[in-house]
Amino acid sequence: MPTNIHHWIDNTEFPGSGGEFAPITNPATGAITGRVALADVDDARAVIAAAAAAFPAWRDTSLAKRTTILFRFRELLNERKGELAEIITSEHGKVVPDALGEVSRGQEVVEFACGIPHLLKGGFTENASTNVDAFSIRQPVGPVGIISPFNFPAMVPMWFFPIAIAAGNTVVLKPSEKDPSASLWLARLWKDAGLPDGVFNVLQGDKTAVDELLENPSIKAISFVGSTPIAQYVYATGTAAGKRVQSLGGAKNHAIVLPDADLDLAADAMVNAGFGSAGERCMAISALVAVGGVADELVHKIAERTRTLTTGDGTAGADMGPLVTKEHRDRVSAYVDAGEAAGATIVVDGREVRPAGDAGGFWLGPTLIDNATTDMSIYTDEIFGPVLVVVRVDSYDEALELINANPYGNGTAIFTNDGGAARRFQNEVEVGMVGINVPIPVPMAYYSFGGWKNSLFGDTHAHGTEGVDFFTRAKAVTSRWLDPSHGGLNLGFPRNT
Repeated sequence: MPTNIHHWIDNTEFPGSGGEFAPITNPATGAITGRVALADVDDARAVIAAAAAAFPAWRDTSLAKRTTILFRFRELLNERKGELAEIITSEHGKVVPDALGEVSRGQEVVEFACGIPHLLKGGFTENASTNVDAFSIRQPVGPVGIISPFNFPAMVPMWFFPIAIAAGNTVVLKPSEKDPSASLWLARLWKDAGLPDGVFNVLQGDKTAVDELLENPSIKAISFVGSTPIAQYVYATGTAAGKRVQSLGGAKNHAIVLPDADLDLAADAMVNAGFGSAGERCMAISALVAVGGVADELVHKIAERTRTLTTGDGTAGADMGPLVTKEHRDRVSAYVDAGEAAGATIVVDGREVRPAGDAGGFWLGPTLIDNATTDMSIYTDEIFGPVLVVVRVDSYDEALELINANPYGNGTAIFTNDGGAARRFQNEVEVGMVGINVPIPVPMAYYSFGGWKNSLFGDTHAHGTEGVDFFTRAKAVTSRWLDPSHGGLNLGFPRNT
C-alpha cells in the first residue's frame, strides 16, 4: 500500500478533508511509491490559519531564543542530511551525491540566518533634535507562503524559510506534488529543534493550494521559484492581492568559450553544468556559445567526456539519474527530435541510452547537439533536461549580442584566460548571475540569488541581505522622553533572555 503524504499543521501531520491524492513515483523504476494529499480550499485555509495564529507569539519571541532554535536546526540537519538526500533521490531521481550537494547549499542559508541579530540591527541617532532621538527598526511582515519547484525540494525552500523564520515570520511551504516528502522531513526536523507549533507549516497540493496562498489575506508575502509563465501568474495574482512577491522564473543559460580558454577545463565544466541533476536546474548551462575556431576541438572534447557517463539509478553509483516523470522525459526527448528535424547535428544521442537501472525508469541520457541556430526550439526554449546545445559564432561581440538579446537573464559564464575579456563581459552582459571560468555561478548565501529580465518578477532576490529585506519591513521611530527613569536592584550579570 503506497504511503500517504499529508499536510503539516502545529507540528503534526494533518490529513485534511479534501480526499484527493496524486501519485508519487520513483523515477528510477517508474513504480508508484506514495500518494500526496491535494488540498481543497478548506484544507488550505486551515494550514494558513495555523500560521496566522502562531505569528504574534513568534514575532514577539526574542532574537536570542529564535537563534537558539535555528542553531539547533542547523546541527540536526548536519547530523541527518544523509536521510534527506536519500528521500530526494527516491522521489526526484538525482544521484545521491548531487542530493547531498543540494542539502549543503541550503544549509549555507541556514547558517547565514543564524546571524540574524546582526542583520536586523537598525540605526540610531541620538539628539537628532533637542531631546529627540531617531532610530530605525526592521519587523517581520507576517505569515508568508513559499511555493517551491520539483527540482530542488530541499535547497529552494531553504533559500527562503530560514531567513523568514529567523526574522520572526511564520511560514506555509507548498512543495511540488512530484516530490513532497522532503518538506515533511524538514517540518519534523524543525519540531525536533524546538520550533513552536504553527511557525512552520506544509500545505500539499496543486493549483488550488497555490491560488489560496496567493489570494488569502492572512498571507503577507510570497516567494516562488518555477517556470516563467507560472512565475508571471504568481507575481500578477499575488501583487493584485496586495502581497509582496518575489517570483523567480525560467532560464536559458549561456556559456561563452573564447579561443584562448583552457579547453579541457571548459569541456569538463560544460559536461558538469549541462548534465548534472539531469539538466533539471535553472542554473544549468544549456547553450554553449563557441567563439571563432574553437568549436570543433571543444565539441570533440565534450563528446569524449559525455560518452563516459553512466545513466542509472541514483542510489547505485551512476553519474546521472533519470528525469522526474515520464511526461517530462518524453517532452525533453521531443525537443531532441525537433532539433534533429531542423538540421542540427546530434553528436551524442541520449535517446539511445542503455541505463544502469530498471527498464521502467524515466531515462534519457546526456545529449550533445552541435550546429544549432537561434531559431530552433532547442535554442529558444528552456528544455530543462540533459541537452547541451552548441551555437557557433565568429566573435566575442556576436556572442555577447546573442546573450543580451535573449529574453532570459538568469545565469551565464565565460571561459577565458584573458582578464580584460572577462572584466568586459561581467560589465556588459545583461544577466543577473555571472561566472568567470565557473559554469554554475550560484552565489554564496550571504549574497543574493536571482536573475534579470524574464527570469525574475519583483524587485527582490532570494537570500542574502535582499532576502532579509524581503521578509521584514522597515519602521522609522522618532522618540522624546522628558523624564526617563529606571528602578529596582539586580546584581546578577546581565544576560540575553
